[in-house]
Amino acid sequence: MTTDANETAFQDTDPHANDAAPYGGGDPYADYRHATGVDFTELVDLADRRLGAGVIAANDEFFAERENLLIREPAVFDPERFGHKGKIMDGWETRRRRGADAEHPFPAPGEHDWAIVRLGAPGIIRGLIVDTAHFRGNYPQRVSVQATAVEGAPGPEELLADDVKWEEIVPETPVRGHAANAFEITGDRRYTHIRLCQHPDGGIARLRVHGEVVPDPAWLTALGTIDLISILNGGMFEDASDRFYSSPAQIILPGTSRKMDDGWENRRRRVRDTNDWVRFRLPAQGAVRAVEIDTAYLKGNAAGWISLQGRDGDDGEWFEIIPRTRLQPDTVHRFVLDAEAVVTHVRLDTFPDGGVARMRLHGTPTAAGTLALTRRYEESLV
Repeated sequence: MTTDANETAFQDTDPHANDAAPYGGGDPYADYRHATGVDFTELVDLADRRLGAGVIAANDEFFAERENLLIREPAVFDPERFGHKGKIMDGWETRRRRGADAEHPFPAPGEHDWAIVRLGAPGIIRGLIVDTAHFRGNYPQRVSVQATAVEGAPGPEELLADDVKWEEIVPETPVRGHAANAFEITGDRRYTHIRLCQHPDGGIARLRVHGEVVPDPAWLTALGTIDLISILNGGMFEDASDRFYSSPAQIILPGTSRKMDDGWENRRRRVRDTNDWVRFRLPAQGAVRAVEIDTAYLKGNAAGWISLQGRDGDDGEWFEIIPRTRLQPDTVHRFVLDAEAVVTHVRLDTFPDGGVARMRLHGTPTAAGTLALTRRYEESLV
């Protein structure tokens, strides 16, 4: 018997012990096994398509395309949907592997299917979710995951070359069907790509790669003024008063919001003399020169007023960057600061409640911040 990262017991003796019951009608998620006991899912998904991630290669995708692995929304299931190749599944599904001949009908022990994922933001991986939603009897018996760091924009041929070193971050481990299989990862290496392997074959609905972005300080220096709080540049969501409708972490995503739930929206606040807030940490100490607050697609539910505070260091005193200011719905608001605000953390307050789509902090890392970024980057390469 073995266990996964959640200490869930798996039977090695019965290859069907981890199957889900056949779909019986009704809610297809009624018997879904959620990931429990893990907290790394609060971290950014390094394989988010909105950050530039992509599934760049797979050895087989006969039944369902590899690109489905990174779709943001949960996998859907239509029991009546079939195509000329068979049942159409919302995930990545390979054909059934066969052995060499009639005397050896099963694949050899080392044979397996794989897909290579380019992380949208290179960084330190803290945990993965291998989601087999709706794959009840056709999920892989086991999975493994390798990772590598190759700078630039390598293609599949370069990544599969003999001189590329792939490190195993998840050993070959049993998974459950129709379940979110969670794997906590230790280590502080910075990776750019991962290889998800199915042993020997099967289907996986979604893949999430949670971790901490580690930007290349040379790139940030070359850019000059940057968005100091962007996820792509290493900004991190820390905490918020409310995340009822959508995650506050979306405020610091790149690009513009595409719909109402692509930012942060909290529930309606009913307690007078209170307000909602969200706190972020910069990748290192930075000097902020200008701020953007965008309420795109938030028309009847945008924040009424906002204020922005900052502090320098975990124990620094909070100080005002932007005083309480009225917001307009579905509008980009730009604030040029009278003096640079040197900060490591910021807190955005909304009064009394309401949504914000995006926030940008335009500035540059300080000399101390650049040293800290360089040190962390170099340590993550070891």
